[in-house]
Amino acid sequence: MTKVYPFHISLEGMESVLLCRDDEDFDVMQKYFHVCSWVNNTIVIIDIEMSNHGHLALLAESMEAAVRTGEAIKKNHSQYLTHKYGESRTLSRSSVKVLYLDSDKYLRNALAYIPRNALDAGCRIEDYRWSSYNAMFSRGHADTHAIPVRALTRRDKESFFHTHADLSRVPWKIGTNGLLLPETACDHKYLEDAFLGDQAFFLRTIGGLNYAEMHERIVEGPRTRHNDATFHITISDIAEKWFAKDIQCLNREQKFRILMHLHRTCNTTPAQLARCLQMKRDEVENAIRMSRHSISAQGNK
Repeated sequence: MTKVYPFHISLEGMESVLLCRDDEDFDVMQKYFHVCSWVNNTIVIIDIEMSNHGHLALLAESMEAAVRTGEAIKKNHSQYLTHKYGESRTLSRSSVKVLYLDSDKYLRNALAYIPRNALDAGCRIEDYRWSSYNAMFSRGHADTHAIPVRALTRRDKESFFHTHADLSRVPWKIGTNGLLLPETACDHKYLEDAFLGDQAFFLRTIGGLNYAEMHERIVEGPRTRHNDATFHITISDIAEKWFAKDIQCLNREQKFRILMHLHRTCNTTPAQLARCLQMKRDEVENAIRMSRHSISAQGNK
């Protein structure tokens, strides 16, 4: 069986442009999350659609597959908004960021962070309509009147999902209102296993989440390019926290651990990483290249 890895994808709009302006827009964005994942052979775990941004956690064989999914979501939703509102290049300056969730704690916090966004809309998390939160710990049970997507005509599939992609084998269902039923489309079992099958554990993680810290870590941080002085402070803080050492006292293995963490979570370059970690640039580039190859190779086993 192919090995997959968890990733977080965030789609950010611009301050002056809304990604979703009415219920149809929210519905389309949610469906594009799933359609683009299906087409790129990735699997949605949990998602949320907001007026100016969206988040999803997914499983992919490699970083490249996750990135393709994110870029496809942006492209499809941009084309939809252009067609509906007549605004060209609507999302040309918006950004998609993909992060590999490389530890159990990081994974659980990211899975909790996604539905936590509903509070920004002034809703209780369980009442927010455009989230797959309620699909978690649902055992995948759908309304008895749910309609299997594979049973729809080709024209109906294209009408409901705004795509020409082949959806003849998807396990999803839609309600009588045409909305996708997340409990039939999300890999809720993966989230449930991440929280040891304990819904109370999931709820406690959401309630105890440091939202500002996670927002900085998986949304703002990867989009903000810092100058060397600020970046050096960040590295110094990590070196002290992880190893109780100054940067110049780190050994090779410790530098490489920090390097890969910063590469995944920060908007930086190999040149800046080399300068601030006091490493050779070719060492940094080789480490990044080997990391990408390692994830892809493991995924293909």
